[in-house]
Amino acid sequence: MSVDVVTFGCRLNAYESEAIRGVAAGNDDTIVINTCAVTGEAVRQARQAVRRLKRERPHADIVVTGCAAQTESASFAAMPEVARVLGNDEKLDADAWRGGARVAVGDIMASRRIAAPLIDGNRGKTGLLPRGFVQVQNGCDHRCTFCIIPFGRGNSRSLPMAEVVTQARRLVEHGVTEVVLTGVDITSYDADGARLGALVKRVLGDVPDLPRLRLSSIDSVEADDDLLDALADEPRLMPHLHLSLQAGDDLVLKRMKRRHLRGDAVAFCGRVRALRPDVAFGADIIAGFPTETEAMFERSLALVDECGLTQLHVFPFSPRPGTPAARMPQVARDVVKDRARRLRDKGEAALRRHLEAQIGARRRVMAESPVLARTEQFTPVKLGASCPPGALLEVAIAGHDGRQLIAA
Repeated sequence: MSVDVVTFGCRLNAYESEAIRGVAAGNDDTIVINTCAVTGEAVRQARQAVRRLKRERPHADIVVTGCAAQTESASFAAMPEVARVLGNDEKLDADAWRGGARVAVGDIMASRRIAAPLIDGNRGKTGLLPRGFVQVQNGCDHRCTFCIIPFGRGNSRSLPMAEVVTQARRLVEHGVTEVVLTGVDITSYDADGARLGALVKRVLGDVPDLPRLRLSSIDSVEADDDLLDALADEPRLMPHLHLSLQAGDDLVLKRMKRRHLRGDAVAFCGRVRALRPDVAFGADIIAGFPTETEAMFERSLALVDECGLTQLHVFPFSPRPGTPAARMPQVARDVVKDRARRLRDKGEAALRRHLEAQIGARRRVMAESPVLARTEQFTPVKLGASCPPGALLEVAIAGHDGRQLIAA
């Protein structure tokens, strides 16, 4: 049997899971759990998956890797179901898969390399998908008080532009319609002085057959002028930005050790919308950060409308051991859960307004499957007729079901 990979967490993990399938080839009857450490719940789910998969396939070797394996290697190694634990550097190293220690987790903070395995696309249940990822950056130099990820990913390092172009070109040659530039903190991209905006322009210029280029989550405070120029002038750069906002109250943002204030977020969204009126914004927001009062939380709720957000990723605050926020005065768990619920309700209402506004319009979409497509703003669309994945077509929007648009 071949290597099976179970992925938790972000788009970067999804990309790396595809790479793992290549570098781990030959490890028959192996299940790889590519973990996430962003919340305690993500780690708990990974442990559950380890136990469940071992029950379902008792003869398979379970290999745990990813951010939680990097930050909590001893606890995963103590699980009797786990055959090996590999760190984030080791998981893309073919030599590490050929044998060695049961626990191979190096000092990620000392890492200066960024692995760049060539892959042909992102794999779905029925084969390669029309959307492919290119990892342009890894790690993070910032130390937000709630975040464990720098200790799972190390410091920021960037892939040279020529290698990014090579990977994007390869994906297009293998039938990918949309390329997503991904990383831990892609707006910190810096390869020989070239920032993210220069990289975007280089990819679009050097890969003219690429129909659509998309960005994963960005930090608005790091967005450079070239990136804004590209949003304004390059129709192949998709008008969808997912922002790492985290909160809408200035004191909470300072205690998070974020590098922007509420007014900066609102101003950025207004500036981008003036340059690209059809843009849609998503955002990450944390509910119940330590010391957050009801008034502070209300300012996060209000930020949804002030920034015109349409897609929210809501995180109930989860104290991560070893982070400064874990030592701050905590908000009661029932309050955290209630605020997360209210924030999700706010996000669902914003999404419904966005969907309502699309009815009667014509939108250019990319088919992800025979029955599902995405607009340029990443809004899902249920297709009225079967269509080959990867096809670009224009559809009329007839309605919505509260979650997705419905094409005529």
